[in-house]
Amino acid sequence: MRALVVGNAEGLDPGFVGERLRRRGYAFTECVREDPDDWPGLHGIELVLTLGSEWNVYRPETARLVEAEAALVRQVVARDVPLLAICFGAQVLAHALGGTVSRSPAPEIGWFDFPITGSPIATGPWMEWHDDVFTAPEGFAVLASTDAGPQLIRGGRCLATQFHPEATETMIRGWLAGGGAEQYRRHGGDPDALVAATRANVERSQPNAEALVDWFLDDVASR
Repeated sequence: MRALVVGNAEGLDPGFVGERLRRRGYAFTECVREDPDDWPGLHGIELVLTLGSEWNVYRPETARLVEAEAALVRQVVARDVPLLAICFGAQVLAHALGGTVSRSPAPEIGWFDFPITGSPIATGPWMEWHDDVFTAPEGFAVLASTDAGPQLIRGGRCLATQFHPEATETMIRGWLAGGGAEQYRRHGGDPDALVAATRANVERSQPNAEALVDWFLDDVASR
């Protein structure tokens, strides 16, 4: 089975989510966000996975690239191809289908638990790392929220998470090394403490991510 994974050139690792999808029989074709002209069509594609990004949906400097991804999302939905959208991917989905995306009053960075309805997946721990919030498009159910906004939405054969079920310790270390440590400190966080919390939490978040993928494939995508 063939899946498209959409991410930035430096952020195409689907982590725990990708590992589970591969074990469920999927092979990936990678689509680099910066090069939409090189993306293949959807012929033969049975699933699309859109990943997080340092970008913002509303920035003019990336508007053309965001609109290319939004057009892909609309095509995926029109063709009824299952879509799993993570963080920035979820924001693009909201933007593409009539929801809104805006700056959050405060970023959510770290490990969070929150109530989830209409799903068998765990309430946490889930990794959050985002500056923006979105509203769910019409026809989507909000299954989980924090004070900042929706965290899990479902509509048709689409599932979108504001959190990062794919996050591994290697990823978090990379985000911190890539400028995230300064951002985290600005908001009162200790990068070393975040790494330690990550090392402890991935023992639970990995099986949680696997359960999320299984639920997506067996329930959302198979409807």
